[in-house]
Amino acid sequence: MNLDLYVITDEGIAKGRTHAEIARLSCEGGADAIQLRDKYSSTQTLCITGREIYVITRKTGTLFIVNDRLDVALACGADGVHLGQGDLRVDLARMQAPRPFIIGVSVGNSNEAVAAEKGGADYVAVSPVFSTDSKSDAGPGHGLAVLQKIKDVVSIPVIAIGGINGDNVEEVIACGADGVAVISAVVGQPDITAATRSFKERILTAKQKHRC
Repeated sequence: MNLDLYVITDEGIAKGRTHAEIARLSCEGGADAIQLRDKYSSTQTLCITGREIYVITRKTGTLFIVNDRLDVALACGADGVHLGQGDLRVDLARMQAPRPFIIGVSVGNSNEAVAAEKGGADYVAVSPVFSTDSKSDAGPGHGLAVLQKIKDVVSIPVIAIGGINGDNVEEVIACGADGVAVISAVVGQPDITAATRSFKERILTAKQKHRC
């Protein structure tokens, strides 16, 4: 499971582009995973959009994750679901969706990370690492020290999200993040494909530098 660059869709900052267009352009740039994130659309609309993204990601071998909604993820054939602390409990989700279906969980401290792994999560996302305007419900940034501590207490991949950009991505990787999830750093850019390609190159370069 490669999660180097994990792009989260957001039509609100995408300069008129749809979730499916964001997914297509990000996949063309080499994104390793696409997460459909939409807090407002109906279940029917999410399923339709999910099927569009499913077709796109199958062509490029990109992982397709649905935010929050296990029902939608299963209905549209996604590879997995990403759950927040207030969503369906990970152990209950795992009962409904056995592996190889992927379950990721947002965490803010080491206790939540350990609980997520014990419950059956395949990865955790430290959210947010830095303060961000892209997720209004994210709260203040936890910082790199928390990211490092979480990396030390779990054996599953740790993804960093929140306020990560070209200026700080190297230190995030240096602190142990297995991958980086972004919204504005890719989705909010004029050329999503070029932004995706450039950001992934920064991640891979940082991994080579700090993990050789």
